[in-house]
Amino acid sequence: MPASLRELRSRRASVSNIKKITRAMELIAASRIIKAQQQARAAAPYARELTRAVSALATFSNVDHPLTTEPEAPKRAGVLLITSDRGQAGAYSSSVIKAGEQLNEKLHREGKEVVTFITGRKGQAFYNFRRRPLEAAWDGFSDSPTYANAREISDALLEAFLTPTEEGGVGEIHVVYTRFVSMLTQRPEVIRLLPLEVVEGEAPPAEDEALPLYEFEPDAETVLDEMLPLYVSSRIFYCLLQSSASELAARQRAMKAATDNAEQLIESLTRQANQARQASITQEISEIVGGASALADATSE
Repeated sequence: MPASLRELRSRRASVSNIKKITRAMELIAASRIIKAQQQARAAAPYARELTRAVSALATFSNVDHPLTTEPEAPKRAGVLLITSDRGQAGAYSSSVIKAGEQLNEKLHREGKEVVTFITGRKGQAFYNFRRRPLEAAWDGFSDSPTYANAREISDALLEAFLTPTEEGGVGEIHVVYTRFVSMLTQRPEVIRLLPLEVVEGEAPPAEDEALPLYEFEPDAETVLDEMLPLYVSSRIFYCLLQSSASELAARQRAMKAATDNAEQLIESLTRQANQARQASITQEISEIVGGASALADATSE
């Protein structure tokens, strides 16, 4: 049964209101993504140089530090999953959750028990719905993280890593986050945070490469004690910033698609309403003509 003219106009008004909301959310995401991109770009050189310095320190200082020593056959692994607090961002959270699930399967195949840490309400909802345990969770800052947030997370991860496995600790820490490549491309990625290893994008030094000279004061072990926690916080902050920019880009793209779909639906409903109005007018004219003909026939008889 075709919709009436009143129903079509009501649906068109409803879709127009939805379009205003999605358009506003698209503009909000577009205005915030510039700042998020700038923060992610500004943090990259510091994170890169700090990683380079810590890598060189760990490689050439001959110091056995707990954060750089590979444990023998680790039985438990910690996974930090970075998701969003809110939806309406397309497949942003589901993509990173899928990457986390693949990592969990890989760790299980290696015989390791997975301990999960999560940021973002979307990831927490996924685990809570499936009644899976969470070691720790944080939320409320997925689109605007601060260094204090990263420090709080890194303190919890370091505590879990430095605790013996028999007492509930973990032997390695992985991070699953979304790297911002461009406004159209955001890629879920996995890095092993601890024990320290050469991270993605940082090629190991060649044998003939001239390396910078470092003087450790008072000694290499003390410098490692100070720099490694700083390195962990910096890496997590960098991942949070990359994820924030990715979330905003995904939300802007999703809201633009929703706005475009609403415009197409409004055009379709307007066309159907015009057709319904034209059919109604045609029917009224036919009834008037029919009534006039009947009256003329009755008068002539």
